[in-house]
Amino acid sequence: MQRHMETGRWSRRRSLRLRFGRAVTTLGLLTAVACTSAQTPASVAGAGGGAGTADDVSVATWNMCGVRQWSCEKTGGPKEKLKQLRDLIDDSDVQVLLLQEVCSEDLVSFAHGLGPQWQSAFEPYAEVDAAGSRRSVDCTGQGKGQAGYGLLAGSQLTDVEAIPTEQPTVGLHRGILCARVPAQRVRVCNAHLSLRESDDEHPDWDFRDDQLSSLVAAASTDGATVFGGDFNTPPPVGDKDKNTSAWIWPTEAYTTYRECDQKGGSRAGRPTLKDGTKIDYLFTRLPRTDCEVVDTKASDHRPLVMRVTRPPEDPATISTVR
Repeated sequence: MQRHMETGRWSRRRSLRLRFGRAVTTLGLLTAVACTSAQTPASVAGAGGGAGTADDVSVATWNMCGVRQWSCEKTGGPKEKLKQLRDLIDDSDVQVLLLQEVCSEDLVSFAHGLGPQWQSAFEPYAEVDAAGSRRSVDCTGQGKGQAGYGLLAGSQLTDVEAIPTEQPTVGLHRGILCARVPAQRVRVCNAHLSLRESDDEHPDWDFRDDQLSSLVAAASTDGATVFGGDFNTPPPVGDKDKNTSAWIWPTEAYTTYRECDQKGGSRAGRPTLKDGTKIDYLFTRLPRTDCEVVDTKASDHRPLVMRVTRPPEDPATISTVR
């Protein structure tokens, strides 16, 4: 039996603060849409077909480029993207996915196509105009639903919540969505950060530093959190005069936590975007056992897969990262 459930709540928040000599007024929204299917015994750890061990769980982040009107016409349709999801599950034993640029009805269809144990949660993007009016971004094509970001898991998702973040006063609102995956003893947070110059009214304002701070703060409440997504920014490496986004990164990102592709003191990582840059990330305090960048023709982003050691039942005993 399949069950589809939607729950939503609106929260409007305005704050005034000093930002590089400029006052910023922001409008925040919390809308959570959970698409849930009935849980079966197959939803426990190990439902994937990859080579993971009993103590590991693999988490992936992938910008699916599923909103066709956003220059995604040539990256395949739902059939190709579902095949890529299946490959991630079968080849890399992925049990939890952080997805960006996905259509709401496609996400429901993906969960159903993967099997009755798979569950999804969805948060829509919103366009905000100068008057403060909000409207959803409808995906091109009949019955595709809204554009947004979401979670997929091969077991139950609980405590689904959208995290308040600073957003452009006028323009596209993205955001952060978190949930627990009890069967894997982890919590995940999926973030899609704003682009630079994304505020149509104040193009010189940058919101990514505040959004990253909100993301790290959300992760800090649970030592078993894996967080990441499409950050629309390169790693904090290289000449600061050339890497003009390095300042947005909180110190904790690469110290308290470790990134999937972080090796020793290097924070560069392999490219996740087809243009040769890295803008997709996965971070955690849990011990990492593997990191993989997966080639695909079904998006302009490559899936990033991190395998971590599942925490013990008592989160207070989580070991240091490595």
